[in-house]
Amino acid sequence: MKGLSINQKIFFAELIGTFVVVVCATGSVVANVKSGGTIGLWFEAFAPFVAVALMVYAFGRISLAHFNPAVTVSYFISKHITKRQFFIYLTAEAIGAVLATLFVKNVIGTEGNLGANAPNYSFPIPMIFGIEVLASLLLMAVIMCVVHTKGLRGFSGIAIGGIIGLDIFFLSFISGASMNPIRALTPALFSGVLGDLWLYWSATFVGTSIVGFIYRRKFVRK
Repeated sequence: MKGLSINQKIFFAELIGTFVVVVCATGSVVANVKSGGTIGLWFEAFAPFVAVALMVYAFGRISLAHFNPAVTVSYFISKHITKRQFFIYLTAEAIGAVLATLFVKNVIGTEGNLGANAPNYSFPIPMIFGIEVLASLLLMAVIMCVVHTKGLRGFSGIAIGGIIGLDIFFLSFISGASMNPIRALTPALFSGVLGDLWLYWSATFVGTSIVGFIYRRKFVRK
């Protein structure tokens, strides 16, 4: 990325990173459904763990490795990014996610609604909402810890990818554990299954914003 401005570097880092993360997060679901569930939930958790870890190590120093509009909102609240950068991040994340879903559709398959998140409505809706808030909050708390410690002694990717994998493995059976509104949006749009987007475009932002406001109150000078 030599010769590019910092904002151009951020754009391409976020586009590529979001693409890889969404391909692995949704593609693993498609692959598991195609296998009749024989691959298992562990794969749906492990694939995004690896993807996020690798992308954090690849692009963390360039863009802080958001790959997620809810994370971007939290970073904006905590004043880690500027207003102009806020829109650069959102644009890059949207393009990356669309390209990722097109890749999954044409290369991996269309099973499982292209890997769209799905909550378990056998649980009460307040519990579903609360679990998705919790999953998003835990993710953002780990991310802020990594940023505040300037890399968590080299374990940044493992920590962030790890919490995503753990959230999916232990919480997805209730809320779907998206933690990422753009990862939820594009497969839902392309598969036409839009009924669950209310959850992933509300709870995720609530969870990450709570952390953003706490960080701003505790660590950002006025």
